[in-house]
Amino acid sequence: RAVAMSVSHSSRLNKLVREQYMRLPQDGLVQVTYVWIDGSGEGGRCKTKTLDKEPKSIEDVPEWNFDGSSTAQAEGSNSDMFLVPVCMFRDPFCLDPNKLVLCEVLKYNRKPAETNLRHTCKKVMDLVKDSHPWFGMEQEYTLLGINGHPYGWPDNGFPGPQGPYYCGVGADKVYGRDIVESHYKACLYAGVKICGTNAEVMPSQWEFQVGPCEGIEMGDHLWMARFILHRVCEDFGVVATLDPKPMTGNWNGAGCHTNYSTEEMRREGGLKHIEAAIEKLSKRHDYHICVYDPRGGRDNSRRLTGHHETSNIFEFSAGVANRGASIRIPRQVGQDGYGYFEDRRPAANCDPYAVTEAIMRTTVLNETGVETTDYADH
Repeated sequence: RAVAMSVSHSSRLNKLVREQYMRLPQDGLVQVTYVWIDGSGEGGRCKTKTLDKEPKSIEDVPEWNFDGSSTAQAEGSNSDMFLVPVCMFRDPFCLDPNKLVLCEVLKYNRKPAETNLRHTCKKVMDLVKDSHPWFGMEQEYTLLGINGHPYGWPDNGFPGPQGPYYCGVGADKVYGRDIVESHYKACLYAGVKICGTNAEVMPSQWEFQVGPCEGIEMGDHLWMARFILHRVCEDFGVVATLDPKPMTGNWNGAGCHTNYSTEEMRREGGLKHIEAAIEKLSKRHDYHICVYDPRGGRDNSRRLTGHHETSNIFEFSAGVANRGASIRIPRQVGQDGYGYFEDRRPAANCDPYAVTEAIMRTTVLNETGVETTDYADH
């Protein structure tokens, strides 16, 4: 007997009818969809306007505004927020010449909104640009039915224990590959620097990787990849959650492992610079835990238990090829003596701007303690 999957009503609409309209010519006009981060620090929002010609660079896209009182970013009595375009991509949903544009959010006084973490990240990345920091982030997520139950799991009960699902193949091993492959192609079309994907350890959990990206580009590309993921899932009628521990019990959580190197780490003999950076990170564990999820570590406390391929949230550790450590040095890097390392602590719902900024503050700008330096005055 076929099991009715829990998908949204809109996903059942006749998509062939939509295609009829999508093929209509635009007569030189262009749809630009502005994308921004809302007041939760986790959710994406978007709205679309028409431009009379295709923008060739981000400077060709005008500022816009939105109602911040409806996104938990402003009071109703003073609700207009500015959308400042910062990064442009091709639109994989409406196709060329249409665009997706990632924006920073500014308040009425032109100061960054509280969840605009890109603003300070950009300052820090400009300061450390001579070290040429490269990042690659591994975004884990879980597919849910519209009822909040993991997609493809039995309505009553659980699938078999973890083991056959990681990088699995077969209808009894993986759920939702159509979504994953559609997201991958959409990111490639858009110009997002997606570099891979795989099924994860928990059934209906997946991962995609973005990078290598230099500096501020890491946050820009990961946020757009997340937006595209949610938009693809909308078409299929399911939900992608970035909750770091969507299922309690003997199931893996979801992280956003962050791979990092500077130019000197990538050169011959770079291992000593990797080890020096890890030493700095070891002395600032509490600060990093606080910025590695949107709730000051509370989300990660459900995930970083020391089990299910995680480190303990209260302890810093590092090791070669150790997936139970805070910091993992890949085995190949240990053998070669240069390369990169992986910070396994960031939660799946982290803000990549906050994570990459924190790593640079600690390892290149040599900050210590839990306070951060405001470089605006320097």
